Amino acid sequence: MLGYLKRLLTTGAAYQFGDILAKALALATLPLYTHHLSTEAYGAAETLLTTVILSSIVLRVGVGEAFIRFYFNDADPARRDGIARTATATVAWTTSIASVIAVLFAGGLSRLLLGFHDPLLLDCAIVGLWAFTNLEMAYAQLRVDERARTYVIASGANVAMTVAFTITLVVFLHQGARGLLLGNFGASAVVVLGLWWVLRRRFSLRVHLGDLRPMLGFGLPTVPADASVYALQVADRFYLFRVYSHGAAGLYAVAIKLATVVFVAVRGFQYAWPPLAYSIESDEEAARLYSLVTTYYTLATGAVVCAVALLGRWMVRLLADHRFYGAYRALPWLALGWALYGLYLVFVVIAGRARVTSRNFPAAAAGLAVNVALLMLLVPHGGANLGIEGAGVALCGAYAAMLLVIYLLTRSLFRVGFQWRRLAQLAAIFAGVAVSGNLLLPTHGLQGFLLRVLWLALVPALLLLTRFFPPNERSQARELIRDGSSRVRAFRRAHGDIDAYAEDPLRDL
Repeated sequence: MLGYLKRLLTTGAAYQFGDILAKALALATLPLYTHHLSTEAYGAAETLLTTVILSSIVLRVGVGEAFIRFYFNDADPARRDGIARTATATVAWTTSIASVIAVLFAGGLSRLLLGFHDPLLLDCAIVGLWAFTNLEMAYAQLRVDERARTYVIASGANVAMTVAFTITLVVFLHQGARGLLLGNFGASAVVVLGLWWVLRRRFSLRVHLGDLRPMLGFGLPTVPADASVYALQVADRFYLFRVYSHGAAGLYAVAIKLATVVFVAVRGFQYAWPPLAYSIESDEEAARLYSLVTTYYTLATGAVVCAVALLGRWMVRLLADHRFYGAYRALPWLALGWALYGLYLVFVVIAGRARVTSRNFPAAAAGLAVNVALLMLLVPHGGANLGIEGAGVALCGAYAAMLLVIYLLTRSLFRVGFQWRRLAQLAAIFAGVAVSGNLLLPTHGLQGFLLRVLWLALVPALLLLTRFFPPNERSQARELIRDGSSRVRAFRRAHGDIDAYAEDPLRDL
């Protein structure tokens, strides 16, 4: 069990490298972008960014998800290469055809999505649609083989070029929302071409129908579910932009950016978890691991959500222009929403292990329905309402509904003895610390900030007082720490400089 946790932590950390670097630089440059863009322009760019990701789910036709599952069904390298070539070719064709059609109707699509005519802005998003979708497929190939070094290099290059392109277009060329989109996605297009060369043995434009048919049989049922889940994640943004106000959508977009401190952890888990979970042959062993991972995922993300809830005001003041300060109202709810989404991924893997992916859609549809209903209730057009805070509450309510439904639908497929007492213990501690801190402590100034930081120390204290960690897990944690420390010391002795570790972080594993 300890070996599996090491794999999850190691690969998750490697896959998080690009996200951590990207999100750190995104937060560092946020004051710059929010200074050069109005809240309305920022809201428009973020609306199209979310549209790109939602469309990408449809254009992958479930092949990306099926590729990971089918890859571990066959140990023959030649068969694996064939599956990879078919998956890559399928996504390349669907995205290219869709992009050409979208360019032809860019004017009408811009009116439909944004409420105003700007075909050039939509063309920038179409570049992103092609680049983002094919990049996700290329990254999936790196993940199944746990080629963490190549993944780190590619994601790092993508981040560096994105920052350079975006600053040039937004700050120096004053391209506004167009520059924000083209800077993000132009870099991704360059990285896609580079990865196609690196993976040229597995790259092809020929689709082998013998491989594609079973992958579509597995993957197509996941498309409505995945699209519904993502629609759930973006319905609030569209609603705010089109129904409530463009400015509120801009504030909400900044809150989403700041909530990426949780998103980074969830994304690393999303990338590392399925290959590990599917690679375990023993159902009994898998069930124990699923339960333990769920508990510790909740511990890790819950601690971050608690910190965001207490320190969100200072995050917005530090990292955004003063016009965007109101974003803090939605920030804790968005952080909680991302954490809940990670829990949903556990049940997606359970359904995938049982090859009953059709169970995902009813859960996603239920979550989407709850989200829309809560948005209409909490964020009405005009009159007294909760504004962007209500949109965040609606998102969390939707995820809670989705988790309940998918748990009920999958518990008979593959039984996992979740540690319900420990999960409830975590929820009570994190909620208690966050709510009491917000009610009792100052909301501004250095004194308020320091008091809230100190208040966070209640979390580990309460975990220890309530005996959350059993003796065997404490000993395993100490072993993990000792193992990590010994690896660092070994690299220092061998290379004399810790920078050598960055060249191949998995060499000794």
